[in-house]
Amino acid sequence: MEQESAAGRTKPPTLSCHALDTTLGVPARGMRVRLQISRGGLRGSKWETISDHETNEDGRIRDFAPLPEAGTYKVVFDTASYFQKAGVKEYFYPQVKIVFIVQAGQHYHVPLLISPYGYSTYRGS
Repeated sequence: MEQESAAGRTKPPTLSCHALDTTLGVPARGMRVRLQISRGGLRGSKWETISDHETNEDGRIRDFAPLPEAGTYKVVFDTASYFQKAGVKEYFYPQVKIVFIVQAGQHYHVPLLISPYGYSTYRGS
């Protein structure tokens, strides 16, 4: 459902994320997360980095700030650095890249449940 601003214009889309370490049962604190936007569609797309963040003590990035436009985005979770800081010596996914489509006026929440040998994600609220 699109949201309108007080001036009647559609609000820009917004994004938050949450990373949870399912092996330890704790928030994935201090994980670097890069947000990129697609320039030119999905096939052969060029990705432009628009922000770079680190998850807080609760494993969250509460707001990436309003996204510049509707379109195709990618969040890249730097799981290798997180696992290395946590003392994990063996892991299978050095990065988790999640590509998704956003519409104007919507809020998107992208949770990541991560362990050294698997991950899961979904559209949260």
